[in-house]
Amino acid sequence: MTDDFSPPELVLGYTFNVTTADCDMNARLRPGGLVNYLVLSAINSADTLGFGYAGLRGQQLFWVLSRMTVEIYKPLKWYDKAVVETWPKDVNGLLYLRDFIVKNQQDEIVAKCTSGWLAIDIQSKRPRKVEEKFSYIFDRMKEKHALEQLPEKLGPITEGETFEVKSTWYDLDVNKHVTSSRYIDWMIDTLPIDFLMSHYPTRLSINYLKETMWGENISLAGSSPDENQFLFEGINRDNASLKFRGRIDF
Repeated sequence: MTDDFSPPELVLGYTFNVTTADCDMNARLRPGGLVNYLVLSAINSADTLGFGYAGLRGQQLFWVLSRMTVEIYKPLKWYDKAVVETWPKDVNGLLYLRDFIVKNQQDEIVAKCTSGWLAIDIQSKRPRKVEEKFSYIFDRMKEKHALEQLPEKLGPITEGETFEVKSTWYDLDVNKHVTSSRYIDWMIDTLPIDFLMSHYPTRLSINYLKETMWGENISLAGSSPDENQFLFEGINRDNASLKFRGRIDF
């Protein structure tokens, strides 16, 4: 690993073809599919820059997505290309910030995102800092923003309808916990189909608070302060541990 990265070399791009497997009934890219593209781009970028899965394994660490806020200006559709640009932006306490800009094949910006990641100790399962040799990467792009604000920190919801979800085999990733995009699917699946047919999210935020493992029974509470905003909170029914919070605006 050398220390001669200039800022443009920290901005990396990845292209994804939108397929029917990624789409809803209106042939629009599922928001969970968009989040999956963002996460895959973050993984590829970190691997390329030397602090991905293999780079952190030697430090007995692994990355966990903690918070994400996405603004969506135009839904991508079947046959579109999603071109994702991403870069490591800054460090806020223990939170490693990463931003994204998503364009279509016409070079139009269709979404922007800011996210916060934690480096988790394999043994203690608590966050800690990565080795100092990587710190210069997170100091070079502080002035380049997709979204200037920090990824949104969501508060508790006070009331709402409750839905039951159970995590199953294909919800899990290689870390053996529910993958980040599935929480988005869970939240959207609680909304009426007639509403979803005529609406598409313009903004979403999610806070991942505690990993969800196979077979957990989740009580998913949903609240709607107005007709175009929905707030969510997922809690393990058996031990009352808070798993995640979400917000989706239409």
